[in-house]
Amino acid sequence: MPARFFPTTSAAPTPQAAPRAAFLSVKEAAEYLGLSPHTLYVWRHRRQGPPSFRMGPRGRVMYRRESLYAWIREQEQADSRSNTSLNPLSVAPQFRFSHTCKA
Repeated sequence: MPARFFPTTSAAPTPQAAPRAAFLSVKEAAEYLGLSPHTLYVWRHRRQGPPSFRMGPRGRVMYRRESLYAWIREQEQADSRSNTSLNPLSVAPQFRFSHTCKA
């Protein structure tokens, strides 16, 4: 009798569907940001980087996808190359008055 293929209907997300989840693990968030998981752990310890939280009975560190996106936007706005209002070359030069003026 030939073997039959029965598609499974498990509730677990497939690797292709995992990046679409609302919450990302440290490994997934690191991949999303192009960083190493170690960097995210160090940033979390120093209270830097994107916001994270613990979820579940084992306290897994998780990141919200929209929080990562918002954090990336904040980084772009804080960088003078992306935000022209912060670029010192886009501001008109300021002239200083000489202190040697005599009345």
